[in-house]
Amino acid sequence: MILLALGSNIGDREAYLRRAREALYNVGVGVIKQSTILETAPLLPPDAPADWDIPFLNQVIVVETKHSPEALLDCAKTIEKALGRVNRGRWGPREIDIDLLAYNSELRQTAHLTLPHPGMLDREFVLKPLSEVAPEWRHPVLDRTAREMMQ
Repeated sequence: MILLALGSNIGDREAYLRRAREALYNVGVGVIKQSTILETAPLLPPDAPADWDIPFLNQVIVVETKHSPEALLDCAKTIEKALGRVNRGRWGPREIDIDLLAYNSELRQTAHLTLPHPGMLDREFVLKPLSEVAPEWRHPVLDRTAREMMQ
């Protein structure tokens, strides 16, 4: 099971999520299932500017593709740029964010890609929609399902 997380907190957030799904389809990434869209507070460092405190819309999608994990990540980053994402720093607001959460049961750790995504366990805005679309997906290191990780 290939899992992506989508997020947006600038502009027409729902449109950015929709356009990201459409752009993925256009590069050979089919959406099999999508979670409901969840509005959440942003993760911010203590010294973040006040104008970064903008709620996100988040969604997890299950996809299918013939792309390798690295190629899929490259597609996601290309789509982010094409949709107008501006780099405002690690915790900054973003038009669109596309994260590769998991690629089947693969384990990877390179300079550009870690699978499964290392931050997913600490983020309810990922775990909640993940447990909706793939409750039985099993984390390959923890050997726990999405549902179990949400509890």
